[in-house]
Amino acid sequence: QVQLVESGGGVVQPGGSLRLSCAASGSGFSTNAMGWYRQAPGKQRELVATISRGGSTSYTDSVKGRFTISRDNAKNAVYLQMNSLKREDTAVYYCTAGIVTAATQTYIAWGQGTQVTVSS
Repeated sequence: QVQLVESGGGVVQPGGSLRLSCAASGSGFSTNAMGWYRQAPGKQRELVATISRGGSTSYTDSVKGRFTISRDNAKNAVYLQMNSLKREDTAVYYCTAGIVTAATQTYIAWGQGTQVTVSS
């Protein structure tokens, strides 16, 4: 089973920056679309950004112009550069990836989540 391991969360002041990383570990697989979700306390999980294997990206409106998603296909990794952070960006961030196994089975893998707190 493929595992997604996230890193890079933490506490940052408003206006600051953080870079989240997520790498898929295992063998005999490839990744299709990858993305980041977030869930703030008392709110539903929301899609933040996605990136296709070819590099096409999409963002939720609230992060456009501030967040940048990127990936490294050779490492099966996805990144989220977050700039000009706001208090409302505080949430647990989860990475996700479409997995294709050597047996051509497909499923969605999720990371364990990493906390991002924007506070002065």
